[in-house]
Order: sequence, then C-alpha cells, then structure tokens
Amino acid sequence: MSWAGKILRVNLTAGTVKSEPLNMEWAKAYIGSRGLGTKYLVEEVDAKVDPLSADNKIIWATGPLTGTMASTGGRYTVITKGPLTGAVACSNSGGYWGAEFKMAGWDMVIFEGKSVRPVYLYVNDDVAELRDAAHLWGKSVWQTEEIIKKGLQDPLTRVSSIGKAGENGVLFAAVVNDLHRAAGRSGVGAVMGSKNLKAIAVRGTKGVGNIKDPKAFMAATKAAKKVLADNGVTGTGLPAMGTQVLMSVINEVGALPTRNHQDNQFEGAMDIGAEAMAKPRATDGKKHLVTNQACFGCTIACGRISKMDEGHFTIENKPQYRGANGGLEYEAAWALGAANGVNDLECLQYANLLCNEEGIDPISFGATVGAVMELYGMGVLTREQIGIEAPFGSARALAFLAEETVNGRGFGKEIGQGSKRLTAKYGHPELSMSSKGQEFPAYDARAIQGIGLAYATSNRGGCHLRGYTIASEVLGIPVKTDPAESRGKPDLVKAFQDATAAFDSAGVCIFTTFAWGLQDLSPQMQGACGEQYTIEELAKIGERIWNMEREFNNRAGFTKADDSLPARLTSVEGACKTGPMKGKFSELATMLPLYYEARGWDPEGRPTAATKERLSL
Repeated sequence: MSWAGKILRVNLTAGTVKSEPLNMEWAKAYIGSRGLGTKYLVEEVDAKVDPLSADNKIIWATGPLTGTMASTGGRYTVITKGPLTGAVACSNSGGYWGAEFKMAGWDMVIFEGKSVRPVYLYVNDDVAELRDAAHLWGKSVWQTEEIIKKGLQDPLTRVSSIGKAGENGVLFAAVVNDLHRAAGRSGVGAVMGSKNLKAIAVRGTKGVGNIKDPKAFMAATKAAKKVLADNGVTGTGLPAMGTQVLMSVINEVGALPTRNHQDNQFEGAMDIGAEAMAKPRATDGKKHLVTNQACFGCTIACGRISKMDEGHFTIENKPQYRGANGGLEYEAAWALGAANGVNDLECLQYANLLCNEEGIDPISFGATVGAVMELYGMGVLTREQIGIEAPFGSARALAFLAEETVNGRGFGKEIGQGSKRLTAKYGHPELSMSSKGQEFPAYDARAIQGIGLAYATSNRGGCHLRGYTIASEVLGIPVKTDPAESRGKPDLVKAFQDATAAFDSAGVCIFTTFAWGLQDLSPQMQGACGEQYTIEELAKIGERIWNMEREFNNRAGFTKADDSLPARLTSVEGACKTGPMKGKFSELATMLPLYYEARGWDPEGRPTAATKERLSL
C-alpha cells in the first residue's frame, strides 16, 4: 500500500529523533496528510493546551498519493493547535518538499517539546538528526534555504522553514518551502518558532514504490490526468491566467470585499488582476508576469512567476527583489489590494515577496491592514501610532506596514497579532472581518451565501479551502447554484467540506476538484492503497475527519456562538451597496440550524452520539 509505513518522532526537549511504525489502523480510517495528522494530534494533545507552549505538538504529514504519479501529488500539511485561533490548525502546501519527504521513506514527522536552542531537522533517507541552527536564526526563509543547501553541498535538498515572522511570534506566521510555496494559514509558523525549530531539510532517494496495484494505479492516474487536461478550468484557465483569473469574475458578480468589507466591488480590480499581470507596463514596456510554474507532479501549473518594475518606489534601492520570483495569486492580490483599496500591482507584488521571504500569511496580513486603515479613517489610530499616514488606497502605507510586520518593528508588532486582537484593543472588535479569529479570504459572504456558511463553520476559522462552494455558486462546478440563494446551501457546504477533507488527506491539490470528483479520486486511491476506498467510503472518511476536527474544537472551548460572522455581513445595515448583489446580506441565521441538522449535530453544534457511532469516532 502507498504509505511508507513509518514516522519520525522528534522530542525537541530531549534532543532525540526516533522512528516508529505508522498506526495502520488509523491510516486506513483517516487516509493520511490532514486526516491522519489530525488524528495523531487529537489523540496526543490536550485540546486546551496553550498553542505556543512546549506541550503543543506540530506535525508535518504527507498523504498516500504524495510523491506518486498522481497529478498534483506533491502536497503536505502542517497540523497543530493554532495560535491565531486556538482551534485545530491544518495548513497545506505544494512545491516539492512533501514529495521529497515521502521519497525519503517517511509518512510524517511529529515534533514535541521545545529545544533550548535553535535547531533544524536534517533527513537523508533513513538518516534523521537534529542539527544546530544558531547560524540560521534571524535569517529569512530565502537565506535559510540557501545556507542549508550550500552547507550540505546538495542543491536538490528541499527545505521547509520559517523566517523572522515565525521567530518573532507573528500569530499568522507561515511555514514556507521552495521559496514561495507555503503552509500559510492559522499561524503554524509561530508554533514552529515557539519550539526554536527553524527548518526541516530533506533529501529522499528511495521513491514511492509500494503501490498496491501498479497497473490499476497507472491506468487510473492516466485517466484522471486526461480529465484535468480536458477541463476548461484546470486545462486552460489556470495554466494561462492562474487563480488571478478570478479577480474580474468575482468583482463583476459583486462579491469582491473591498476596504475591509465596507464595499463589495473594487473600482481598481482590473489594475491588479490577471489581465494587468499579462499586459506590458507603461513604464518599461515589460510584462509583470514572466511564466507559469508547476509544483511536483502537477499537470495544471497554476503558479505564477513575476518580475517587478525595477523603477518602482518599493525596490528603488533593493536589487534583491528585482529578479523573477513567486508571483501574486488571487487571494494575496485581493488581501493586499482590494481589501485595502490599493490598486498598485507592483506594490502588491513587493508586499507579497516580503510575505514569502519572512513567512507570513498574506490573507491575514492584508485583511488586518484593512482594519487598521478603517481605524485610521475613523480617527481611532493616528499617524504617530502607525508610523505613517494610512488611508485606504495608500500603496506607501501598505509597503511600510509589510516591512514593519515581517521584521517585528513598531506598529507591525500589533498587526502581527491579527485583526481580532488589534480591533479589540482599540475598542472596535466589530471591524475584524474574521471567524474564530481567522480573517476571511477574497469572497463576500453577503453576496455568496454558501461561502458565508462555510466561513462560519470552518474548523480552522474563516477559510475558503475547507469548502470551496465558489466552484458551484460562481463557476457552476459540478452544478450551478444561485449565489444569492440560501436554500440548499447547508447540504452543499457539507458535501464540499467532506469531499475536500478526503482530497486533502490523499495528498493531492484541492484545485483538482475543479475537474475531479470523488469518482476520480477513488480509482487512484484503490490502485494505490486498496479496494476499500470506494466513492461512498471516501465521502464517509471526509465526514469522519470533519467531525473529529469539530470535536477537538468543542473540547478546546468553542461553541455554537463561534460559528459566526461579523454583524457587518449579517445585517441589513451592512448589506452590499453596489452591483447585482446590492441589498444582499448573509442569511447565516437561517442556514446554520439546517447545517447542524444535515451534519447530525444537536442544536448547539455538537455531534450526536448516533453520528459519532456511525462514523466510528
């Protein structure tokens, strides 16, 4: 079967690294990656633990399809209790690190305790050891990767690390690999930093050879790749324009949150979307977009590689940012741009590079800056406090605050605590556009009813990747539903959440679900792991994972009250102002009880005994 069958357990307090067999009973019931890693977390960690204490654990986990011939099989997840939310945190990344770790012969690595000094974990196939990282502490992600590779004299080593943001306790610090691929949300990088763990460097030469039925698996992956190639989104749209193709689409629908959700359309959307990235600049005649890029085993290649205008004010004296580098994706472009009313594409790219370089989540960062700009406009925050004039639309304020936040300076320290804590400190908690303390991404819950319900009920806080109903409500995949209509959305959200949990746990990218359903994942899982992974069984496993995460959060102290959205999104007074969704607000109050019922939960949002028995929880 396509698991390596063993895990690394690293006790940072004792400085020990040990191999142990994978719990195959759990693996069969939770698949891998998100599901299996979370199972280990909930079994080993008290749900009430302080996320930044030595008693919390942090896990890197691959799936059974990671490192195989399955398209997009390069994914891995980082699982812990998140410091931004206090909820279960599971953040997914692409690139090449996950496949390298799997090919070294490991399914996951569990870190427990806290090192007395900075360390990194070195893995070379069966060799695994902690090494001193004093020379890496204080270095950026980019510097860390370069220093490790040079020190090992092996450019093929893959590195997963934190920058200064993770070291300094930014509550939305990310874990970054391959320079610009990130396990970006929920503050997993801050947990890594709290343990004095700087990086994991991996070299794997074993490959993944323990496929259950190689012929069946090869046939299934070939058929699935054809499905991706023949699909308009995965075969054409994403390779050509990346996720940024959504900027104009979502704006036209009237669902682009703007200026901290004060507005639902952005007049500058065309200046910061895919079309702008592909258009020659007036300043130097060159295009912002250089090329697309793929992660390990990916046949979609949605990634962007961009090159900034060398004369732009942000990099006039900073040649290190002038080369081709990881480009803007839709969520980052929205959070850094529309959320703050900034339509300067080059400035957005500069801020995005800083997020990659020092390891922070651009969604939470940008959304928190949006709250700061609104507080500034209200007169609650001043130039003296912030360090710069910070009205909506100020590119210079955005660049300055990005520099301050990634380096832990000045008002950047306050931004690094996230919008929930910041707005509460200054007397306006209602201005935090978040759920469970995690900032919303780039879709307006007032205009798209299903995604609002998905935000409110997401186990890791405000998130689109736990149930991407945008596929159905906007793009018509797999069926078109009316975004303005709340009826039927509880069942839709549940179906998306459960299926997504299965895809995440298998070790493939969620973007495949623009073309694939469980009927495409099932034969790949059966070929790799066994015939038990039918469509029905995968759906049930996804539901089991969702309920397991929910139970952890409930034990951590979360209640029905936390399945919420800000009043700005649920009230008539805060309704959409313009476009086809004018007058709409989230009907969460109507949808939530029906969602609980569909889930088999009691009226307080707790899985019933019958539901837990059915799911073997």
